[in-house]
Amino acid sequence: MFRPRSSDNSQHHTAPRSRGRFFSTVHCLLALLLALFFALPVRAFDPMQFDGPKVKDLYYAVIRDMDAQFLALASGRIDVLSELYRAADIERLAADPAVQLSLAPTFHSFYLTFNTRAFPWDQTVLRQAASQVLDRRRWTRDLFSGYAEPITSFLPPVSAWCSLAPAPALPFGLEAARKRLAEAGWSWNAAGRLTAPDGREVPDTEILCPPSSVVATTAEIAQSAAQAFTRLGIPTRAAPMDFQAMLARVDEGKFDACTNAWNLSRDPDLLYLFYHSSGDVPGGYNKSGISDPELDRALLELRNARDEASARRWSDEAQARLSVLMPVAPIYSRYSVTAVRSDWQGLFTSDRVTADNLWTLLAMSPTSGAMRPLYWCLPEEVRVLNPLTSSTAYDWMVLGTIYDSLISVNPETFEDLPWLAESWDVRPEGEGALLTFRLRPGLSWQDGTPLTAEDAAHTIRFIREHKVPRFYDSVANVISADAEGLTLRVALSRYTLWDLHNIGGLILLPRHILEKVSDWRAWQPANLTAEGAPTQLIGTGPFTFRESRTGEYVHMTRNEHYWLYRPGRARLSGGMPYAVLF
Repeated sequence: MFRPRSSDNSQHHTAPRSRGRFFSTVHCLLALLLALFFALPVRAFDPMQFDGPKVKDLYYAVIRDMDAQFLALASGRIDVLSELYRAADIERLAADPAVQLSLAPTFHSFYLTFNTRAFPWDQTVLRQAASQVLDRRRWTRDLFSGYAEPITSFLPPVSAWCSLAPAPALPFGLEAARKRLAEAGWSWNAAGRLTAPDGREVPDTEILCPPSSVVATTAEIAQSAAQAFTRLGIPTRAAPMDFQAMLARVDEGKFDACTNAWNLSRDPDLLYLFYHSSGDVPGGYNKSGISDPELDRALLELRNARDEASARRWSDEAQARLSVLMPVAPIYSRYSVTAVRSDWQGLFTSDRVTADNLWTLLAMSPTSGAMRPLYWCLPEEVRVLNPLTSSTAYDWMVLGTIYDSLISVNPETFEDLPWLAESWDVRPEGEGALLTFRLRPGLSWQDGTPLTAEDAAHTIRFIREHKVPRFYDSVANVISADAEGLTLRVALSRYTLWDLHNIGGLILLPRHILEKVSDWRAWQPANLTAEGAPTQLIGTGPFTFRESRTGEYVHMTRNEHYWLYRPGRARLSGGMPYAVLF
């Protein structure tokens, strides 16, 4: 829930012999960690064991420079630092008794995205050749020292739906790439610039990326990719820029190529969001602009699959087609490494999640002394705290503590977990279905207003009526959403394997706030006051938004109406079991 989607470094240089020893050590430690997890006693995960949040004040401290983040953790100015990946940092923290480390594989994937809307990146063979010159293995070895793995797949290796070899792998190397282009009729002029079969010379290319001071490994990968493209005959330069400015250009389609990273979800239908041509709209997820009838068909069949066998067939076909079209070049998938100061207890981890999660946030408390504020590192400024339009990881680090959904995910198994809905059922009706959710009694919004099923129904109707790009695909099959007391009924024109997760996973918005929104795109709820609450950022989550100060922090306070907050309840002895890396 609290994961940045890209955080990388490129200034790490180690002598080959020393790096080799550390690389071997890392893998021994990973094996030890897995043994630790498997040795833990197995028991069913029960969210009712949590009685939090215990923390009253949560500060997301904005620290963009990675060295400054590390120093802030070491000095105790921040308590939690997520997504560590620099081997030297991890090695130093491992030896520090004041810090606890946790590690887990993640759904993280890092890509180089091509703008396929215009020449030259609208040429499939050029994208294929460009992917062939990207030295994924060297980058993951030199930059991450074993904490990442090179990928050519369009879903992360941890996903049960990942096709590791959906199509014949493109051979790596400059000569192989040049051969591919030459066989397709491309040539090089006297200066070495590539020329298309129709005589058009490729223009200079920019690879947009965050600056080295913010995510240095990303900047180094962009620079190295630019050099590889230039050797191929595509004059290219890395173009570091402010992260928010980069996002704006990508959203507007004003780029040649860009770095891009996501923490993906457990279901493969997200491929539809990222690569179906219908997603190439302002605010949509199809950043590459790829449009291909064969791919669209496979993605639509995947999106509409009613059973696992059909879903797996079309997931594999979609990934195979993507391996040919190459709208993005997959680069690597990282492990998550999280550091927490040892003067905090109640951390929750499993072999699937590190300590930077909701459950830790609910259970954390100081190991001794009175309760004090918790400082959690925020690696980038929040952009727009509008739950209907925000798409950055940094915005959702904040928004994810404010808003909840009907169904959550078991952090130990990734199976469905009853959340705001205590139960549900699915009744097929021809091609469609009726989903019925029964909400927990006694739920309240952060302003004290009772939560009813009508709030959930209104959220669904609002998203469908206004075609909100971020969430519209989740409600595309909805015919009606009706409520009676705490019971929500959602009728679907066509039922798919993903609809329970799509509807159950939607964030819920309060009807009494949503009814006042005249322009959801321009809505700035963090700047608008509301009766009974400091702003219109009102959800049912564990923390309430208080204020945001640019360059300093985002301040949150405990939601006294949170359904798991039960002051006075006896604290669980020792908290939930957890494992640490060192």
